Amino acid sequence: MRKKLTGIVASAKMDKTLRVEIQRRYRHALYGKTVRGRTVCHVHDEQNEAQEGDTVEIIESRPRSKTKRWDLIRVVEKKQD
Repeated sequence: MRKKLTGIVASAKMDKTLRVEIQRRYRHALYGKTVRGRTVCHVHDEQNEAQEGDTVEIIESRPRSKTKRWDLIRVVEKKQD
């Protein structure tokens, strides 16, 4: 089963590639404080349909380059102007 994640497009400056940030919150192992973290994924976007600030759904795929291992499924929500 391939992983599916939802995140926000941080950068869409590259051709057919997006930089998507997935926000998460977790408790620090030693101190117990709630900490915000993020995971950055490079995503293949064949039609260049997503723009910076959009919420997108991505799925795990075969490696397309050194860093790109995710594909765009759909744009969930466009950025509010």
